[in-house]
Formats: sequence, structure tokens, C-alpha cells
Amino acid sequence: MLLSQNIIKDDNPDLRRVSVPVELPLSEEDRNTLLSMYEYLENGYDPEFVKKYKIRPGVGMAAPQIDVLKQMFAILAYDEKKEEHSYLVINPKITSTSEQLTFLKTGEGCLSVDKECKGYIHRAARLSARCHLLDPETLEVKETTLRLKGYIAIVFQHEYDHLFGRLFYDHINKENPFYIPYNSSPVVFKEEEDE
Repeated sequence: MLLSQNIIKDDNPDLRRVSVPVELPLSEEDRNTLLSMYEYLENGYDPEFVKKYKIRPGVGMAAPQIDVLKQMFAILAYDEKKEEHSYLVINPKITSTSEQLTFLKTGEGCLSVDKECKGYIHRAARLSARCHLLDPETLEVKETTLRLKGYIAIVFQHEYDHLFGRLFYDHINKENPFYIPYNSSPVVFKEEEDE
């Protein structure tokens, strides 16, 4: 079982290395790595578990964050409408992105970054990506195209960056951290609409 201490931090040079593609069919070792990352994310939604094991909840985790330099990551997150998205992603390739950008008003965080990094990270508001997905129930692996938008597109791009040695704060404008380009607008969550 993965715990917070298994996650490497941004001072570790391995986080800046480029990951290699995962060999298919999926090996048992790679499958278990993906499932353990997904389990960590699931556990983060259980307040008792978080308290007992002092784990830091997250919505995504990439294999490089546990020092496995392979192109795979897990996402378990809720979008703007509170709908669940869960993906165990293998060998992703973003094939298209929108010109329209989006960002989180709170900024982004990362399980591998303990310091606060103030500033906006502007990412594509919509994307398409080719990848293989592992089904955590059946353990089947299928090739697919994901079409994501808004918050889930942000999470996907954040994890995708890890596969190429990039961290979220690399995208913050150093001169003007809260700069908003003309083609970028913030993600609005349902509870914010209701206020």
C-alpha cells in the first residue's frame, strides 16, 4: 500500500527525467503499480484513512512520483458538476488541444511539491488524447481516445507533464504570476455557481 512517504519530492532529480513507454501487454508489475496509485487516490477520499495514515489526498498520481519512470498515471477526481472521473492511463499522447485556455483560481498543487507556489497555470480547456486504459475491476486494457474538458483536462495535463519531467510551477509566469491571457477563463465549480 502506498503512503505519502513513498512519494518523491521535487528536489529529487528523477522527477525531471523523461519516462519511457510502458510495454504491452501490461506486465503484472506495471499493473500493480497502476493499481496501487489508484488505491492511494481512493484512500485519499476516506477521512479516517487520511487521519490514520497521515496521507495527503490527491486527484492524480503519475508513476514518476513514486520513482517509476514509466508513462502511466492514475486519476480519480470530480469535475465541475461533481461527476466522478477515474482513469488508469498508459502511454498517453495528447493529439489535439483547444486554443481556449483555462485555469484554477486557487492555483494547482502536487503531491510531490510541499511548498506553496502562487500563480495561475493556464492549460488547454479541451483536449483529445490517445492512450490505453486499465480497467481496475476487470483488469482489461483497452486502447481509446479520451476527450476531456475543464477541470479534468487540467488534471490530465498536470499528470501528463510528469511523464516529461515537468512540474506545474514551471508554467507560472515568473514576471506576472497572476497574468490572465485574453483566451483563458477560470474553471467554475457548481458550488461557486450556486453562491
